[in-house]
Amino acid sequence: MEMIQLLPTLSFGDAVGNDTIALKGAIRNMGFKTSIYAENVDARLPKNTGENISKLKGVSKDDVIIYHKSTGTDLSFKIPEYKCRKIMIYHNITPSEFFRPYNSIAVSLTEYGLEGVKYLSDKVDYCLADSSFNKSELIKAGYKCPIDVRPILIPFDDYKKKPDEEIVRKFSSDGYVNIIFVGRIAPNKKHENIIRAFCQYKKINPKSRLFLVGSYSGMENYYERLLKYVKALELDDVYFTGHIKFNQILAYYRIADIFLCMSEHEGFCVPLVEAMFFNVPIIAYDTSAISDTLGGSGILINDNDPLFTAMLIDKLVNDDILRSRVIEKQKSRLEDFRYEKIRDMFEMYLKNFLGK
Repeated sequence: MEMIQLLPTLSFGDAVGNDTIALKGAIRNMGFKTSIYAENVDARLPKNTGENISKLKGVSKDDVIIYHKSTGTDLSFKIPEYKCRKIMIYHNITPSEFFRPYNSIAVSLTEYGLEGVKYLSDKVDYCLADSSFNKSELIKAGYKCPIDVRPILIPFDDYKKKPDEEIVRKFSSDGYVNIIFVGRIAPNKKHENIIRAFCQYKKINPKSRLFLVGSYSGMENYYERLLKYVKALELDDVYFTGHIKFNQILAYYRIADIFLCMSEHEGFCVPLVEAMFFNVPIIAYDTSAISDTLGGSGILINDNDPLFTAMLIDKLVNDDILRSRVIEKQKSRLEDFRYEKIRDMFEMYLKNFLGK
């Protein structure tokens, strides 16, 4: 018996790719033969991390397919061809309406992705969802098979690596408050609402900066609109990093005073957990899976009013007692995502599935 993980793209450094690779190690440690196949494999990954799906031959009825669903792909419609047991790990798909003003390809891709989700509703034997929100989305799509919630497996040792010293030196210890958000520049993440809140906070504290850390590749139209918005507000100290190296991302977490998330659609949101790891207090808008991931930690807001958010930032920056309480609560929540704990959870669910 072999555990075969399938996904459209095995990328270097993204959440789904990292989860897939981490699960490969967990499955191997359970004593099973395992492999990863994808339609596209990032050339930056170490050799033998994964293979092109064209090389997948001879799947037997005793094997188990583990399919990672996160985007639109023909692969979804080929899964039933494998005559073996099938597990789907659902990472969620962003609704197409977010992309409609900016990228027609993204609209088509997400709509096709949701078609694939519905198509597979009666064609897999078991599902694992990254969050309770993702589980509820599967139930709405008509899934009747057993569904368990298993957060993404995050290799925290990677975050202990040395951050970029130049960024740390340049933006720390100068009296400025550094606000960050980490995540690709995409319209569902509502960077404009982060900018609006920062504009109000800048009036309260002129010695403040905003770092929007993430690639805008494929969303250039949205990125250009954000740049125009910053200019229209005559706002200084807003930095778009674009795609950067991992040690630079670590540096931005190191210098951050506040992590501000105004996203309106997340299936899990790994950067929230990363902010917990770096003891950066979180303010986040309560949508989609945000509350699932925070689990009672951080500060969850149900109003995206920019002035309200700015005043909350100011309170969190200046109230040492509140700040300490928020950080301590986040540390406690971080324990729930401990690598060993999520790995053991996955092993338990997999054993239970195989036992049935």
